[in-house]
Amino acid sequence: MKNTGSREWSACVLLFAAISALEASASELESVYTVQAPQGQWVVRALTHAAQCPSIAWDGHLPVAMQVRATQATLPVRSDAAQADSKPAVFDVTSCEATWPAQAQSARIEGQVVPAPPKQIQRILIVADTGCRMKASENSFQECNDADKWPFAQIAQSAAKLKPDLVVHIGDVHYRESPCPQGNIGCANASWGYGWDAWRDDFFQPAAPLLASAPWLFVRGNHESCFRAGQGWFRFLDASPYTAARNCNEPANDLQGDFSEPFTAAISEQAQFIVFDSAKSSGKAYNPADPAFTKYKSQLNIAAQLAKLKPESFFINHHPLLAAAPGKDPKKFKSGGSAGLQSVFETVVPDRLFPAGVTVAMHGHVHLFEAISFQSNHPVSLVMGNSGSLNEGHAPHAIAPTDRIYKTAVVDNYASRSEYGFATLDRTFLSGQESWQLTEYTPQGQAVIRCHIQNGKSRCQ
Repeated sequence: MKNTGSREWSACVLLFAAISALEASASELESVYTVQAPQGQWVVRALTHAAQCPSIAWDGHLPVAMQVRATQATLPVRSDAAQADSKPAVFDVTSCEATWPAQAQSARIEGQVVPAPPKQIQRILIVADTGCRMKASENSFQECNDADKWPFAQIAQSAAKLKPDLVVHIGDVHYRESPCPQGNIGCANASWGYGWDAWRDDFFQPAAPLLASAPWLFVRGNHESCFRAGQGWFRFLDASPYTAARNCNEPANDLQGDFSEPFTAAISEQAQFIVFDSAKSSGKAYNPADPAFTKYKSQLNIAAQLAKLKPESFFINHHPLLAAAPGKDPKKFKSGGSAGLQSVFETVVPDRLFPAGVTVAMHGHVHLFEAISFQSNHPVSLVMGNSGSLNEGHAPHAIAPTDRIYKTAVVDNYASRSEYGFATLDRTFLSGQESWQLTEYTPQGQAVIRCHIQNGKSRCQ
């Protein structure tokens, strides 16, 4: 007589062991997300506390192991750390990745669905300057424990409900640089420093619903420069390969680590993003002998060539060149463009600053919303740095034609908002021609400003 019961019991034991192993592996996962990379590629990332990377299954096929991007490590304080109270950065997660195959339609990691690259982009969701500001050198400590005072989690939830095809973050992801002062209830017990725990609490946990909703395109901000949170930037968000020269671990390599090559990301048959890394740019005009001047000029020349690839280009970098600065009195105007970038860009494209074919420039850095259109031959300037980090003042209520943002630039349409929020860009058609609708939302998802953008001009309600 065959002992079928024994075989069935053994099979059950093996199945239970396999399920337990899968659950254990899945429990080690901290985050799964998809990143837009250069040359039309998409990269899946997974962050895990396990020493080995998880497996990824494409289109339901047998899983294959992901590749290690960066191993777990505790990194010493850099000699030039931005804050005097900096501590070693503990990265107790392994960063893993896999390039999305061109033919693949879906993917799962340990049973978790991975956002797939969009077949067509209709809605782009935009955030910038999202982290909770904790900075001892400025005695600036945001109330991270108050969802109204730091609303990024609410923004991510509201934004995910809009079902974007692509999410764009225009820099300054990480803000928790210093410990919360003793007795400060607003940020009490908040994680801080440049290691995983601060990255987790400042971005990955609050952004979780939005990370699960769509792929992301990350643009680097000054908070992700090498002497600040650059090590985490390269482990988690940078779109290019992780190398010894480009990981921000050694200050001697910063001339490579702080400057990334521009790249394009198609958003339609007619239009593309040009992604430009301005993380290390100065607020003051450069001396042409400065190595940063040489770097930025070379990269702008590359961007000018990239702009020829599509009829229309949206130039995305963190620091605005054509913007109004925030202030205490919204009745007063003050120009707020980056003098450092202006001093470089004007040597390549005098006055206009941006290469031919650039119809829209998109930025963060200034913690408010601005949509600026010009009578002069300058691209629409969009500033959207109001997605969570501490607000810095009021945008001017109006900009007169005599208020010169930059040299001959003359404003003819302007809308602003000084409160927290996020934005979408929806692809539309007017008279058979591609156009875009920009919508600014409150953290709760209420639309408050709408702008129509076409042919390098914007008109806002």
